[in-house]
Amino acid sequence: MTHTLAEPQLTNDGVAFTVRVDSINRDCFISNEALAKLSRQSAGDASPIDTFHAFEATINGVARRMVAANVPGDPLKLGPNSFH
Repeated sequence: MTHTLAEPQLTNDGVAFTVRVDSINRDCFISNEALAKLSRQSAGDASPIDTFHAFEATINGVARRMVAANVPGDPLKLGPNSFH
């Protein structure tokens, strides 16, 4: 089971959030560049935090797979290449 634990926090460089995967909490970060890539897929012009919320399920799914694959990093960083 994966879900966001706390409200995502907007930073100058992207959005910080925390997910729990199989009782493991991981701090994560998605860059503005990755959010812009997701936003272009929907032809929207939303703010980074609005884009995060619109694609939260997709973002959490990618973060979950990265946690399961033991990708290192604290926070776990999701960039444009994290999304195909």
